[in-house]
Amino acid sequence: MKYNLQRKDYLSWDATFMIMSIVVAKRSKDPSTQVGACIVGSDNRILSLGYNGTPNGFLDSEFPWSRDGEKLETKYLYVIHAERNAILNYRGNKKDLEGAKLYASLFPCNECAKEIIQTGIKEVIYDLDKYAHMEEYIAAKIMFDKCNVKYREITDEVRKEIKQFKL
Repeated sequence: MKYNLQRKDYLSWDATFMIMSIVVAKRSKDPSTQVGACIVGSDNRILSLGYNGTPNGFLDSEFPWSRDGEKLETKYLYVIHAERNAILNYRGNKKDLEGAKLYASLFPCNECAKEIIQTGIKEVIYDLDKYAHMEEYIAAKIMFDKCNVKYREITDEVRKEIKQFKL
């Protein structure tokens, strides 16, 4: 017996997990860039989420969120990137991350790429690559290529699904 009553306009896995990344990015207190990440196992179960923010115990209100000025007075030496936070937030067996996928609202930097590679994550799916011209992001792609980590930008079809989803 065949049933054809299910909805036809359900979200794809890529749209579902990218929406999760976008939603968790809204937790970021960063006034200029909010980034989210979602790690997904090979069975399409969410393993962990992360967003760019301060280390545990560092009060957001006492954090230098500036992009400009003296190095110690800017966010760059202190902020934990979304991808790293997602990896650090995972409370299960690190072996479970082997072969996983990481969805990120922004393409990862070289430092996050190293951690992605070391944990055994095998695919990165991202929304924006707005820093593609910078050495840190070029290096991330070189490392991914050499270490057989696939990476791909979400498609226009997925962007359309996300846009139609009411956040």
